[in-house]
Amino acid sequence: MNARAAGDVGDAIRAIAIACRDAGAAVAALSTSTKRSVLESMARSLEAHADTILAANARDVDAATARGQTAALIDRLRLDAPRLAAVAAGMRAVAQQADPVGRITHRETRANGLDIERVRIPLGLVVMIYEARPNVTADAAALCFHSGNAVLLRGGSEAFESNRAIAAALRAALVEHGLPAGAITLMEDLSREAMIAVLQLTDIVDLAIPRGGEGLIRFVAEHARVPVIKHYRGVCHLYVDAQADPDVALRLLIDGKTTRPAVCNALETLLVHADVAATFLPRAAHALRQRGVELRGCRRSRELVAGMTAATDADYAAEFLDLIIAVRIVADADEAMEHIRRFGSDHTEVIATRDDSVAQRFVQSLRCAVVMVNASSRFSDGGELGLGAEIGISTTRLHAYGPMGSESLTIERYVVRGTGQTRHGTPSID
Repeated sequence: MNARAAGDVGDAIRAIAIACRDAGAAVAALSTSTKRSVLESMARSLEAHADTILAANARDVDAATARGQTAALIDRLRLDAPRLAAVAAGMRAVAQQADPVGRITHRETRANGLDIERVRIPLGLVVMIYEARPNVTADAAALCFHSGNAVLLRGGSEAFESNRAIAAALRAALVEHGLPAGAITLMEDLSREAMIAVLQLTDIVDLAIPRGGEGLIRFVAEHARVPVIKHYRGVCHLYVDAQADPDVALRLLIDGKTTRPAVCNALETLLVHADVAATFLPRAAHALRQRGVELRGCRRSRELVAGMTAATDADYAAEFLDLIIAVRIVADADEAMEHIRRFGSDHTEVIATRDDSVAQRFVQSLRCAVVMVNASSRFSDGGELGLGAEIGISTTRLHAYGPMGSESLTIERYVVRGTGQTRHGTPSID
């Protein structure tokens, strides 16, 4: 693209972003009850337009299949009636969440008589950049609206028809309530130049959230001048301790690995304490193989389970997003945590144990956004953790860490009320 054409793209994107930001001012001023009514209308609009949305999604899925896209991508892309109903239910759950905007998180009166408050306010304009997941269009729109923000949605080309149909349904609900449709804007220019242009708008964009493959997230992080919430990979581990209930551990393993392997909160590595490996690992391998899972293990694992492929460091670092799991036998919890520190991705780690002291050490010692004790990694999800829905999972320590709901799309500011106090005495007034 020549410089003039690139400049035209930049000008067009800037105009779209300004219009979206300005429309967001009307959202920021809404009462809690009005936001709740609008979100309910958005959910109803999704349901009313279900046939149109599912037909658009079918076109996207057919095109992706024809291009030979992976099964994991097509699974993330696909919508059906139950999935769309779950999206609408998530929107209603967001509507019932406590409104974070205007919440006073701290209040004190200083010795000089100043009343100090810390109050949550919207970020402003959020840019959501994502691949394959059309549900993100609705989730991001709902959470940004609930938190008083405008949202500029930049979905992937593989889900373009689905995203456009969902966005149209949501915008119709805004118009129904007399609100500017531009507060939820879908970018239709999916070029690299357009994405880079929006990531340069430091005077307009307040936060960018990429959600997708590691390549997309690194591209956004490398080209952005605006703040970025990052989540590169989900290399999630289950550690089965010597004091684990084997039935509980097996349930966590099956649920975490096999129910939906293409998502970021699926298990990718199984770590087993050496004292229970001889009894637990063959049983686990049998259950996983019955469900089509390929096992790649360390030497000691392969001695216990015939036919297991040898695991490499690349396997232990991999986010398979498929019915594949890496396996390693460890001496104790300390070796398990050392392995996680080396190969983990700051996402979600799970321990199965009946020893509270080991569980507490696991919780305190690991750097990750979510820790599960005797609970499935699949609960590492905004909806399951009580957020209604999630706009993404942050594995970077900025203002948010872990699954992000509407509160994570607000920040605190100070509001100070006085009666004329000055810091440096009382100036004379002529």
